[in-house]
Amino acid sequence: MDLRDYLRVLSRRWRVIALVTLLATVAGVLASVIATPEYRATATLFASLRGGDDTSQLNQGNAFTQARVQSYADVATSAKVTGPVVERLRLDMTPTQLAERISAEAPLNTVLIRLTVTDTRAARAARISNVVADRFAYVIRELERTEGEQSTSPVRLTVTQPAAVPTAAASPNMPLNVALGLTMGLLLGLGLGVALEAVDTSVRNTKALAECLAGAGGPPILSSIVQDPRAVRHPVSLHDDVHCPRAEGFRKLRVNLQFAEVDQRPKVIAVTSPLPREGKSSVSVNLAATLAEEGAKVCLIDCDLRRPSVARALGLVRDAGLTTALVGQARLDQVLQSAGSFSVLTSGMIPPNPTQLLGSTQFSTLLRTLAEQFDHVVVDTAPLLPFADTAAMGPAIDGYILVARAGRTSRSQVVDALRVLQRVNVPVLGAVLNAAPARGDGEAYSYAYKYRPKQKSTARLTALVSSRRAVVPSRRSHATVGEGTAVAGAGRDAAVEVGHTGESS
Repeated sequence: MDLRDYLRVLSRRWRVIALVTLLATVAGVLASVIATPEYRATATLFASLRGGDDTSQLNQGNAFTQARVQSYADVATSAKVTGPVVERLRLDMTPTQLAERISAEAPLNTVLIRLTVTDTRAARAARISNVVADRFAYVIRELERTEGEQSTSPVRLTVTQPAAVPTAAASPNMPLNVALGLTMGLLLGLGLGVALEAVDTSVRNTKALAECLAGAGGPPILSSIVQDPRAVRHPVSLHDDVHCPRAEGFRKLRVNLQFAEVDQRPKVIAVTSPLPREGKSSVSVNLAATLAEEGAKVCLIDCDLRRPSVARALGLVRDAGLTTALVGQARLDQVLQSAGSFSVLTSGMIPPNPTQLLGSTQFSTLLRTLAEQFDHVVVDTAPLLPFADTAAMGPAIDGYILVARAGRTSRSQVVDALRVLQRVNVPVLGAVLNAAPARGDGEAYSYAYKYRPKQKSTARLTALVSSRRAVVPSRRSHATVGEGTAVAGAGRDAAVEVGHTGESS
């Protein structure tokens, strides 16, 4: 991985990295708070040789002492030192345990020895350090005494700086623990992010989806729909902002769809996805609105009889719709509803046998009837992999559009969905990447934000077009489809905007 790959991991997995870093930092803080404070007291000793009047003898004695003090440091933790100290101070520990709390240091090129004692009590640490220093000096003198000689030892250890009672705990070190926790958290978080990126098989951008489709011999990508938080409140993007990147993505879908099948343009188009919650219903609604934007007569059918969502998104009545007409409880023109610029046939009551109903002759006849009345029929279907509903309606469909959600749909799911549609022997017109990252495909989306017409000019042009349409009715204007289904006069103001994600199915 190069630097760009790591930056890409940071941008995609920053939540995981931040969480791991936060947890590690909190762990460092908790370790500092929970840990028992320990104090360190240090006593310093000076080693020298007795005697020596001239300079030569002093230099030789100094060199001898420097060579010996390195060995003296190891004696500080011996039983000859710790045993008597434990008895003298009546410590509640063994000589071995005391030795673990003693550290001796003899800096190079010096004759100094520093004895440090660590204890949970400051005063006791200083007291033990001073007693250890005295006992250590005595043991060294005894060790350096010449055998059989009754005179004093030539080596002399003098305490030059007795241990003082420490005023602050040496550990835990809160700043150090927090810094270590932060550093370790960043490293672990980055490592976890790289690992998650390595095992992630989802399609995250149009390049990944195009490679997946090409490998499976699938169709091209018709459009990429950018992620927009406003889609939660405004299911129809054209009604929210005509020039937003999301609306432009659906216009691109409409244009590319016209060239999908040049010889025989499909009229009945089914929109499906491998699994639920990938945005197929949102794509279906906006595709119908975009097709109707150029003056075509469009009918949207909610054929997701497992979890219908079109009626809720557009604020329409769901109980009377497709299933009502299929079972003969109402005529088709009686259950069609208006969503402003296009007509909608909601799902109706959820039946116990959706697959048989959608594969029936009555359903095929209903679609042919709607295809004769409308220029385009957009069918919102059930998810492809969990249910057989979408494949069952294949004979009545002119072409499928496969929707994949960026960061959620895996490559294997896309391939499996293509295999199912290929067995139906119905053309797959193309794929749509839904909820694509705003910066996932270069600077196209940022450019779309910048290249927007001025509001006054847009309003003036809209008013001019509306006035002309009022004087000269369009040849392809909407006509009333039966009783109580006035599609022509509804306009955009009739669209009901309700709180719906548009991504639930």
